[in-house]
Amino acid sequence: MSKKNQIQIRFEDRPELSETFADSLQSIDFDGQAMRIVLCTTRYDAPKSSETPTAARIPSCRLVLTPNAALKLYNKLRQIVSALEKAGAVTNTQTPPQTVQ
Repeated sequence: MSKKNQIQIRFEDRPELSETFADSLQSIDFDGQAMRIVLCTTRYDAPKSSETPTAARIPSCRLVLTPNAALKLYNKLRQIVSALEKAGAVTNTQTPPQTVQ
């Protein structure tokens, strides 16, 4: 694409847009066209004296991303996790996935 045909995109914030809280990740799926991420919130049931505590995991956000947006999210999360590891705020205890050849 020539410089003449490039589109300049500006960010316009929407202060009225509410934030969505999530405390768990239910699923991530990719169908070849879009990545779908389901984030959830855990809601605890009223305690009953003689029973094991129970809770429900409720979807709070279904985020659908293009492959390009998913890649940008991945790269930004990698940068943040790396900074948190360097600061000692988190420790990566999982082994990296094996590459299949």
